[in-house]
Amino acid sequence: MSTLFLQQIANGLLDGVYYLLIALGLSLIFSLGGIVNLAHGAFYAIGAYLTVLLGPHIGFGGAMFVVPGLVAILGVLVERLLFQRFYRSDPILSLLLTFGLAMVAEQVLRMIFGAPPLSYSIPSWLRGQIFLGDFIYSRYRGTLILIAASCVLALWFLLNRTAFGRVVRAGVQNPDMVGALGIALPPYMMAVAAIGIGLAGLAGVLLAPIYSIHPAMGQEIITPAFVVVVIGGLGSFWGVVAAALLVGVVKGATIGLGYPQFATAVIYLMMLLVLLFRPRGLFGERIQRFE
Repeated sequence: MSTLFLQQIANGLLDGVYYLLIALGLSLIFSLGGIVNLAHGAFYAIGAYLTVLLGPHIGFGGAMFVVPGLVAILGVLVERLLFQRFYRSDPILSLLLTFGLAMVAEQVLRMIFGAPPLSYSIPSWLRGQIFLGDFIYSRYRGTLILIAASCVLALWFLLNRTAFGRVVRAGVQNPDMVGALGIALPPYMMAVAAIGIGLAGLAGVLLAPIYSIHPAMGQEIITPAFVVVVIGGLGSFWGVVAAALLVGVVKGATIGLGYPQFATAVIYLMMLLVLLFRPRGLFGERIQRFE
Protein backbone atom coordinates (compact mmCIF):
# COMPACT_ATOMS: atom_id res chain seq x y z
CA MET A 1 0.00 0.00 0.00
CA SER A 2 1.56 3.27 -1.12
CA THR A 3 2.38 6.11 1.24
CA LEU A 4 0.22 8.49 -0.82
CA PHE A 5 -2.78 6.18 -0.42
CA LEU A 6 -2.24 6.05 3.36
CA GLN A 7 -2.07 9.84 3.46
CA GLN A 8 -5.40 10.06 1.64
CA ILE A 9 -6.91 7.60 4.11
CA ALA A 10 -5.64 9.79 6.97
CA ASN A 11 -7.12 12.89 5.30
CA GLY A 12 -10.40 11.03 4.89
CA LEU A 13 -10.27 10.10 8.55
CA LEU A 14 -9.93 13.81 9.36
CA ASP A 15 -13.06 14.51 7.30
CA GLY A 16 -14.82 11.79 9.25
CA VAL A 17 -13.76 13.41 12.52
CA TYR A 18 -15.33 16.76 11.78
CA TYR A 19 -18.43 15.07 10.34
CA LEU A 20 -18.59 13.27 13.69
CA LEU A 21 -18.45 16.43 15.80
CA ILE A 22 -21.40 17.82 13.84
CA ALA A 23 -23.36 14.56 13.59
CA LEU A 24 -23.21 13.72 17.31
CA GLY A 25 -24.94 16.98 18.17
CA LEU A 26 -27.52 16.45 15.42
CA SER A 27 -28.29 12.95 16.66
CA LEU A 28 -28.57 13.97 20.31
CA ILE A 29 -30.89 16.92 19.66
CA PHE A 30 -33.18 14.92 17.38
CA SER A 31 -33.22 11.83 19.60
CA LEU A 32 -34.24 13.73 22.74
CA GLY A 33 -36.26 16.64 21.35
CA GLY A 34 -37.40 15.46 17.92
CA ILE A 35 -35.88 18.58 16.36
CA VAL A 36 -34.49 18.23 12.83
CA ASN A 37 -31.85 20.92 13.21
CA LEU A 38 -30.89 22.16 9.76
CA ALA A 39 -29.30 25.18 11.46
CA HIS A 40 -26.64 23.01 13.09
CA GLY A 41 -24.12 23.84 10.37
CA ALA A 42 -24.65 27.56 11.05
CA PHE A 43 -23.27 27.10 14.59
CA TYR A 44 -20.21 25.44 13.05
CA ALA A 45 -19.74 28.51 10.82
CA ILE A 46 -20.25 30.85 13.79
CA GLY A 47 -17.53 28.94 15.68
CA ALA A 48 -15.12 29.45 12.79
CA TYR A 49 -15.87 33.18 12.51
CA LEU A 50 -15.54 33.68 16.26
CA THR A 51 -12.12 32.03 16.05
CA VAL A 52 -11.05 34.59 13.45
CA LEU A 53 -12.48 37.37 15.60
CA LEU A 54 -11.16 36.30 19.02
CA GLY A 55 -8.10 34.26 18.10
CA PRO A 56 -5.74 37.26 17.74
CA HIS A 57 -6.68 38.38 21.28
CA ILE A 58 -6.90 35.13 23.27
CA GLY A 59 -4.80 32.81 21.10
CA PHE A 60 -5.86 29.59 19.46
CA GLY A 61 -5.66 27.66 22.72
CA GLY A 62 -7.99 30.15 24.37
CA ALA A 63 -10.36 30.01 21.41
CA MET A 64 -10.68 26.22 21.78
CA PHE A 65 -12.23 26.76 25.21
CA VAL A 66 -13.97 30.14 24.89
CA VAL A 67 -15.59 29.83 21.46
CA PRO A 68 -17.42 26.51 22.05
CA GLY A 69 -18.72 27.97 25.30
CA LEU A 70 -20.04 31.09 23.54
CA VAL A 71 -21.64 28.98 20.80
CA ALA A 72 -23.18 26.72 23.45
CA ILE A 73 -24.70 29.77 25.18
CA LEU A 74 -26.13 30.87 21.84
CA GLY A 75 -27.50 27.36 21.44
CA VAL A 76 -29.21 27.55 24.83
CA LEU A 77 -30.88 30.82 23.82
CA VAL A 78 -32.10 29.28 20.56
CA GLU A 79 -33.34 26.19 22.40
CA ARG A 80 -35.24 28.20 25.03
CA LEU A 81 -36.73 30.71 22.59
CA LEU A 82 -37.44 28.47 19.59
CA PHE A 83 -36.78 24.74 19.88
CA GLN A 84 -38.84 24.12 23.02
CA ARG A 85 -41.99 25.25 21.20
CA PHE A 86 -41.66 22.34 18.76
CA TYR A 87 -40.68 19.35 20.90
CA ARG A 88 -44.08 17.72 20.61
CA SER A 89 -44.86 18.98 17.13
CA ASP A 90 -44.49 17.34 13.75
CA PRO A 91 -40.73 17.20 12.92
CA ILE A 92 -41.54 18.89 9.60
CA LEU A 93 -42.32 22.10 11.50
CA SER A 94 -38.93 22.10 13.23
CA LEU A 95 -37.29 21.36 9.89
CA LEU A 96 -38.89 24.49 8.40
CA LEU A 97 -37.97 26.53 11.47
CA THR A 98 -34.32 25.51 11.46
CA PHE A 99 -34.04 25.88 7.69
CA GLY A 100 -35.13 29.49 8.06
CA LEU A 101 -32.79 29.96 11.02
CA ALA A 102 -29.89 28.64 8.94
CA MET A 103 -30.66 31.09 6.14
CA VAL A 104 -30.87 34.00 8.58
CA ALA A 105 -27.57 33.03 10.25
CA GLU A 106 -25.82 32.79 6.88
CA GLN A 107 -27.01 36.22 5.80
CA VAL A 108 -26.09 37.79 9.15
CA LEU A 109 -22.55 36.39 8.82
CA ARG A 110 -22.40 37.75 5.29
CA MET A 111 -23.49 41.22 6.42
CA ILE A 112 -21.04 41.31 9.34
CA PHE A 113 -17.94 39.72 7.80
CA GLY A 114 -18.60 40.09 4.07
CA ALA A 115 -18.91 37.44 1.39
CA PRO A 116 -15.20 36.87 0.55
CA PRO A 117 -13.65 33.91 2.37
CA LEU A 118 -11.41 34.51 5.37
CA SER A 119 -8.48 32.48 6.65
CA TYR A 120 -6.88 31.71 10.00
CA SER A 121 -3.27 30.56 10.27
CA ILE A 122 -2.26 27.38 12.05
CA PRO A 123 -0.65 28.42 15.36
CA SER A 124 3.16 28.17 15.32
CA TRP A 125 3.24 25.60 18.14
CA LEU A 126 1.15 23.18 16.06
CA ARG A 127 3.00 23.55 12.78
CA GLY A 128 5.30 20.91 11.41
CA GLN A 129 5.09 17.30 10.33
CA ILE A 130 4.86 13.88 11.96
CA PHE A 131 7.25 11.31 10.47
CA LEU A 132 6.48 7.59 10.76
CA GLY A 133 8.92 5.96 8.37
CA ASP A 134 7.90 7.07 4.89
CA PHE A 135 4.55 8.29 6.15
CA ILE A 136 4.36 12.08 6.69
CA TYR A 137 1.36 13.79 8.24
CA SER A 138 0.56 17.28 9.47
CA ARG A 139 1.09 17.72 13.21
CA TYR A 140 -1.96 19.97 13.39
CA ARG A 141 -4.22 17.44 11.68
CA GLY A 142 -2.98 14.69 13.98
CA THR A 143 -3.63 16.89 17.01
CA LEU A 144 -7.12 17.67 15.72
CA ILE A 145 -7.95 13.97 15.50
CA LEU A 146 -6.72 13.42 19.08
CA ILE A 147 -8.78 16.34 20.41
CA ALA A 148 -11.91 15.08 18.65
CA ALA A 149 -11.33 11.55 19.99
CA SER A 150 -11.03 12.96 23.51
CA CYS A 151 -14.33 14.83 23.10
CA VAL A 152 -16.08 11.69 21.86
CA LEU A 153 -14.83 9.64 24.83
CA ALA A 154 -15.83 12.39 27.28
CA LEU A 155 -19.32 12.55 25.76
CA TRP A 156 -19.65 8.75 25.92
CA PHE A 157 -18.68 8.81 29.59
CA LEU A 158 -21.23 11.57 30.27
CA LEU A 159 -24.05 9.67 28.55
CA ASN A 160 -23.25 6.19 29.87
CA ARG A 161 -21.60 6.60 33.26
CA THR A 162 -23.45 9.49 34.92
CA ALA A 163 -26.93 10.13 36.31
CA PHE A 164 -27.35 12.88 33.71
CA GLY A 165 -26.72 10.39 30.92
CA ARG A 166 -29.18 7.86 32.34
CA VAL A 167 -31.95 10.46 32.35
CA VAL A 168 -31.11 11.55 28.81
CA ARG A 169 -31.13 7.97 27.50
CA ALA A 170 -34.42 7.26 29.27
CA GLY A 171 -35.85 10.50 27.86
CA VAL A 172 -34.89 9.44 24.35
CA GLN A 173 -36.85 6.21 24.68
CA ASN A 174 -39.90 7.30 26.68
CA PRO A 175 -40.13 10.93 27.84
CA ASP A 176 -43.64 10.42 29.25
CA MET A 177 -42.38 7.73 31.61
CA VAL A 178 -39.53 10.00 32.76
CA GLY A 179 -42.07 12.74 33.44
CA ALA A 180 -44.24 10.31 35.39
CA LEU A 181 -41.25 9.65 37.65
CA GLY A 182 -41.16 13.33 38.55
CA ILE A 183 -38.12 14.23 36.45
CA ALA A 184 -38.42 17.45 34.44
CA LEU A 185 -36.89 16.98 30.99
CA PRO A 186 -36.62 20.66 29.84
CA PRO A 187 -33.34 21.30 31.76
CA TYR A 188 -31.87 18.15 30.21
CA MET A 189 -33.02 19.20 26.76
CA MET A 190 -31.35 22.57 27.30
CA ALA A 191 -28.12 20.87 28.38
CA VAL A 192 -28.20 18.50 25.40
CA ALA A 193 -28.70 21.45 23.03
CA ALA A 194 -25.76 23.25 24.67
CA ILE A 195 -23.51 20.18 24.35
CA GLY A 196 -24.50 19.37 20.77
CA ILE A 197 -24.28 22.95 19.52
CA GLY A 198 -21.07 23.53 21.51
CA LEU A 199 -19.51 20.56 19.69
CA ALA A 200 -20.44 22.20 16.38
CA GLY A 201 -18.73 25.38 17.59
CA LEU A 202 -15.64 23.36 18.53
CA ALA A 203 -15.58 21.86 15.03
CA GLY A 204 -15.59 25.39 13.64
CA VAL A 205 -12.59 26.32 15.82
CA LEU A 206 -10.60 23.23 14.87
CA LEU A 207 -11.31 23.47 11.15
CA ALA A 208 -10.76 27.25 10.87
CA PRO A 209 -6.98 26.95 10.24
CA ILE A 210 -7.28 24.38 7.43
CA TYR A 211 -10.48 25.26 5.59
CA SER A 212 -11.79 28.40 3.96
CA ILE A 213 -14.11 30.36 6.25
CA HIS A 214 -17.16 31.73 4.42
CA PRO A 215 -20.84 32.35 5.23
CA ALA A 216 -22.14 29.24 3.41
CA MET A 217 -19.72 26.80 5.07
CA GLY A 218 -22.47 25.61 7.39
CA GLN A 219 -24.61 24.52 4.47
CA GLU A 220 -21.69 22.57 3.04
CA ILE A 221 -21.18 20.52 6.20
CA ILE A 222 -24.78 19.83 7.21
CA THR A 223 -25.61 17.38 4.40
CA PRO A 224 -22.65 15.01 5.02
CA ALA A 225 -23.42 15.20 8.75
CA PHE A 226 -27.00 14.08 8.13
CA VAL A 227 -25.68 11.28 5.93
CA VAL A 228 -23.54 10.09 8.86
CA VAL A 229 -26.57 10.10 11.19
CA VAL A 230 -28.64 8.14 8.66
CA ILE A 231 -25.91 5.53 8.10
CA GLY A 232 -25.07 5.17 11.79
CA GLY A 233 -28.65 5.00 13.00
CA LEU A 234 -30.85 7.18 15.17
CA GLY A 235 -30.22 6.82 18.89
CA SER A 236 -26.92 4.98 18.54
CA PHE A 237 -23.88 6.80 19.87
CA TRP A 238 -21.34 4.32 18.53
CA GLY A 239 -23.34 3.98 15.33
CA VAL A 240 -22.73 7.66 14.56
CA VAL A 241 -19.05 7.29 15.50
CA ALA A 242 -18.61 4.23 13.28
CA ALA A 243 -20.51 5.82 10.39
CA ALA A 244 -18.44 9.03 10.54
CA LEU A 245 -15.16 7.13 10.45
CA LEU A 246 -16.47 4.78 7.73
CA VAL A 247 -17.61 7.69 5.57
CA GLY A 248 -14.27 9.45 6.03
CA VAL A 249 -12.17 6.38 5.25
CA VAL A 250 -14.24 5.45 2.18
CA LYS A 251 -14.00 9.02 0.91
CA GLY A 252 -10.23 9.03 1.45
CA ALA A 253 -9.83 5.62 -0.19
CA THR A 254 -11.82 6.77 -3.24
CA ILE A 255 -9.49 9.75 -3.65
CA GLY A 256 -6.43 7.58 -3.00
CA LEU A 257 -7.48 5.17 -5.75
CA GLY A 258 -7.51 8.05 -8.21
CA TYR A 259 -11.24 8.87 -8.39
CA PRO A 260 -11.62 12.17 -6.51
CA GLN A 261 -14.60 13.13 -8.69
CA PHE A 262 -16.58 10.27 -7.15
CA ALA A 263 -15.62 10.89 -3.51
CA THR A 264 -18.84 12.70 -2.60
CA ALA A 265 -21.06 10.44 -4.71
CA VAL A 266 -19.76 7.37 -2.87
CA ILE A 267 -20.98 8.81 0.44
CA TYR A 268 -24.53 9.23 -0.87
CA LEU A 269 -24.42 5.77 -2.44
CA MET A 270 -23.58 4.34 0.97
CA MET A 271 -26.57 6.14 2.48
CA LEU A 272 -28.86 4.84 -0.28
CA LEU A 273 -27.77 1.24 0.32
CA VAL A 274 -28.30 1.59 4.07
CA LEU A 275 -31.78 3.06 3.56
CA LEU A 276 -32.68 0.23 1.19
CA PHE A 277 -31.49 -2.67 3.33
CA ARG A 278 -31.49 -1.30 6.91
CA PRO A 279 -33.67 1.83 7.20
CA ARG A 280 -32.83 2.34 10.91
CA GLY A 281 -29.12 2.58 10.09
CA LEU A 282 -26.27 0.20 10.83
CA PHE A 283 -26.68 0.40 14.62
CA GLY A 284 -30.04 2.17 14.92
CA GLU A 285 -32.14 1.52 18.01
CA ARG A 286 -35.92 1.31 18.32
CA ILE A 287 -37.25 4.53 19.80
CA GLN A 288 -40.79 4.01 21.04
CA ARG A 289 -42.13 7.52 20.48
CA PHE A 290 -40.95 7.56 16.85
CA GLU A 291 -42.53 4.18 16.02
